[in-house]
Amino acid sequence: MTSIGSYAFDGCPGLTSVTIPGSVTSIGNSAFSGGLTSVTINSNSIASREYSSSTTLSSFFGSQVEEYAFGNEVKSIGDYACYGCERLTSVSFDDSVTSIGFRAFEGCCGLTSVTIPNGVTNIGDRAFSGCSGMTSVTIGSGVNSIGSGAFEGCYFQRDNFTNYSSLNNNNNWGATLCDTETEDGLLLNGNVIERCRPWVTSVNIPNSVTSIGSNAFNCCTGLTSITIPNSVTSIGSDAFSGCAGLTSITINCPVVASWFKGLTSITEITLGEDVTCIDESAFKGCRNLISITIPEGVTNIGNMAFQGCNSLTSVIIPNSVTSIGWYAFSGCSGLTSITIPNSVTSIGEFAFGRCAGLTSITIPNSVTSIWHQAFSGCIGLTSVTIGNSVTKIGNNAFSGCSGLTSVTIPESVTTIGSYAFANCTSLTSVTIPNSVTSIVNCVFCGCI
Repeated sequence: MTSIGSYAFDGCPGLTSVTIPGSVTSIGNSAFSGGLTSVTINSNSIASREYSSSTTLSSFFGSQVEEYAFGNEVKSIGDYACYGCERLTSVSFDDSVTSIGFRAFEGCCGLTSVTIPNGVTNIGDRAFSGCSGMTSVTIGSGVNSIGSGAFEGCYFQRDNFTNYSSLNNNNNWGATLCDTETEDGLLLNGNVIERCRPWVTSVNIPNSVTSIGSNAFNCCTGLTSITIPNSVTSIGSDAFSGCAGLTSITINCPVVASWFKGLTSITEITLGEDVTCIDESAFKGCRNLISITIPEGVTNIGNMAFQGCNSLTSVIIPNSVTSIGWYAFSGCSGLTSITIPNSVTSIGEFAFGRCAGLTSITIPNSVTSIWHQAFSGCIGLTSVTIGNSVTKIGNNAFSGCSGLTSVTIPESVTTIGSYAFANCTSLTSVTIPNSVTSIVNCVFCGCI
């Protein structure tokens, strides 16, 4: 037999393993699509051909294959042969193999261990890059060439990176060697988490950890919850990118930065008692967030901190908060209830802009200024109580609040900015006190 046609074994769900003999020189697309999990290849023609990022061995055997074994007639593994085979957990090579091609196993993040036999002389550029689940590798004594970035994005405990070849490389061909690996798959250098294994579902971060590195949890698609202790002072960029299953986060760090910005899987956030500041863009774009607990002790909610969190329905701001930043809750269209405490002195520009679900708002006596567009576009807002310490109502502060029917402006106010109540089309009653000395252009334009 020299050829296997396209779809030859399609629809054979009971077929879980196959051995391709050395005589086979061609296999058609989707020849074995189905439940195949184990493949042994003895054909050098099939193993050594030059594949591409879009055409790999998966084109023949399916992306569900968990094990590839390259037998005694195989001389080389072609470029891109198993590129991006994320479900691949095991690969083995006969001593007949002499070369492993360019990006041959790149992105096989389910691969846990590789032994490169003594017969291999060449490992191509980026051959195993991005194999973030690999816990050990053994490089045989016959290897005399290892390409650039061959192990880029791979993380090993130092004792598990075994090199019997005569080659040395200052950066271990891109591999990161770590001091320790915890039982739940955290790789640490000193007090820094460098990487988390992609198969983890829950993580206990030790209190000794002070930093979480960039991309540390990238590709941890099964991770559902995480608790970050108060010892952590910095988290690198994209540390949690790709954590599609992460729904619940507990944070105890004093300052919460934009580590989770845009992570749409998050539904629940609990901030511990050590948190004092929710920094700029901290949870911006977390559009499925429905619950947030803000503890006493938080003094500042930064600019854009919750912008676009349109599933958030209710927020209680504690008495310790003094400032609500620009755009802090803008676009939170599901927000129906918010409590602003007497400790708040400033409500930033567009802080609650386009919060279409808000029906009433009480601005406490502690607030001295309502910035531009602070409540602009809150079309569901029917009732506003403005505290008696407010001296300025900014430009467009309530513009487009089409449900608002009446407003009483307290005697503390001296300035009402331009378009402050423009296009409040249901407004029928406004009380302006004698204290107001400046009413700027078009304050009530469009109030028919």
